[in-house]
Amino acid sequence: MYQQPPVQYIEPLFRPPSEARSLIIQVTNGCSWNRCSYCEMYTAPQKKFRPRPEAEVLAEIRRCAQQGLTPRRVFLADGDALVLSMRRLRNILAEIKSALPSVSRVSSYCLPSNLKNKSDDDLAELKGLGLRVIYVGAEIGDDEVLQKVDKGESRASTVAALQRARAAGIKTSVMILNGLGGKALSRQHALASAQLINATQPDYLATLVLTLYQGRERFETSFGQRFEELDSVALCEEMQIFIGALELENTIFRSDHVSNHLVLKGELGKDKNRLLSEIEQAIEHFRKHPEFDHGQLGY
Repeated sequence: MYQQPPVQYIEPLFRPPSEARSLIIQVTNGCSWNRCSYCEMYTAPQKKFRPRPEAEVLAEIRRCAQQGLTPRRVFLADGDALVLSMRRLRNILAEIKSALPSVSRVSSYCLPSNLKNKSDDDLAELKGLGLRVIYVGAEIGDDEVLQKVDKGESRASTVAALQRARAAGIKTSVMILNGLGGKALSRQHALASAQLINATQPDYLATLVLTLYQGRERFETSFGQRFEELDSVALCEEMQIFIGALELENTIFRSDHVSNHLVLKGELGKDKNRLLSEIEQAIEHFRKHPEFDHGQLGY
């Protein structure tokens, strides 16, 4: 007898590396902003933004229970589940709590601007319903570059959203995009991004590297000036400035995405000196062996 799959997706589907074992429930298709010139995640025609019908989402959650799934974690896709109204989010989280009692953590991507429509009481309620982690692609803390890449956010809007989430007890995971300012704005990128991170003290911090698989034209048109991509040495030097300027108390740090030229893992601040030493070793390696430029090193 045919059994309908518990969940169905509109591909491509994306999730953070740490959600590899999570049950993914697609509550929206695409991203409500979807104008960032560096982002290629939701550019396919079928990824035009729309909330998925609430009845479909709730039915999928119930099918997961009926088919015996007992996930520990659920990730709400696609690009920014928190764009949904409180009514929808309340119903979805309540259904997960009721139908899937094994779930101890629900998480989602989050655009900072979407938290403006959620009160502090709303955020506290979402936490109580199971939302434990939000992933925020801050990318950079510099307002000049944020405007150039059409991010639709400022450093102030990102800081405010992260601080409000943490005040509600929701853990924050922040992504910074190494190389986004190019050579001309590399130091500016590193220092401004460190200021953003210091102001928000996220629970988790990750860095990725700007990667334009679909070509550079869209990005360079938005950037508005000649963009010089960073090589491996320059990327490591930017990371060196960034890590050196961080003043964190208890943040889990990862730089192990496939785009990264140097794999780094640690806790900031206690591992700061070790990480800086590993970055210095990588700089020396790439200078001595330019043939390995854009390769990935790990220590």
